[in-house]
Amino acid sequence: MPELPEVEHVKRGIKPFVKGQTIESVTFSDKVHEGKANQRETIIKGLELDTFRRFTEHFTISDIDRRSKYIVFYLEKNGEERILISHLGMAGGFFVVDKIEDISVPNYRKHWHVIFKLNNDKLLVYSDIRRFGEIRNVPSFEAYPSFLEIAPEPFDEEAMPHYLSWFNKKLYQNKPIKQMILDHRVISGCGNIYACEALFRAGIHPARLSKELNNQEREILFYYVRDVLEAGIKYGGTSISDYRHADGSTGTMQLHLNVYKQKICKVCGSDIETQVIATRNSHFCATCQK
Repeated sequence: MPELPEVEHVKRGIKPFVKGQTIESVTFSDKVHEGKANQRETIIKGLELDTFRRFTEHFTISDIDRRSKYIVFYLEKNGEERILISHLGMAGGFFVVDKIEDISVPNYRKHWHVIFKLNNDKLLVYSDIRRFGEIRNVPSFEAYPSFLEIAPEPFDEEAMPHYLSWFNKKLYQNKPIKQMILDHRVISGCGNIYACEALFRAGIHPARLSKELNNQEREILFYYVRDVLEAGIKYGGTSISDYRHADGSTGTMQLHLNVYKQKICKVCGSDIETQVIATRNSHFCATCQK
């Protein structure tokens, strides 16, 4: 699943080509149409397809931002404002091309689901191999309440105090620290890969109960969450399976991972172990992490 660094690079890749452009038309794939016909919200959530078109076509993309793992498109038309909120799910991606055939990765070229035709003759294409992603068109963030629950961006000054405040809540005191930092209400944008890596750098076992961490360990862990997310952005994200940049290229963060899908610890030489925590495979070194 694309995490904060991957989504940041997708946003950076499409923004120069689509900001300031007007959406002339929106086209949906057969799978999106079939989903709606069968009472399933495939990709387009919360609105019927005709309604989605009505609130999207002929609107100008005034700005694009990233919030946690979401890409946010701000739309405007004659003083009316709308917001597109998109989550890439497990294997979604945006591409800017002249035609569908220009998407360089065959699976993404085959599994396109939404095409936004822009007035600069470019196509903004949302492709999703597994169809777990989503795009919502809302009048304001208040119309999507769960979005408002997201923690501050991890690079913001208020992010650490916000994170530390969660240790005082009963919800996570008797649950693994790994489960806690995966909650985007606690830390925004930290998914499985970066959580594993941050815990390794902090020397903390992912199954340790949150209440067992002392104050120093709590702060160090947040520092390393931010550190690995910054590294992920620096190296263009982690391309282990499906993730691609908007131009089809791959990131290189996978070359800098210490535990996630690794076999041997690069520090002590012990075998990397795995354990399912909060339904996710956790990778760790039992020697280095206590």
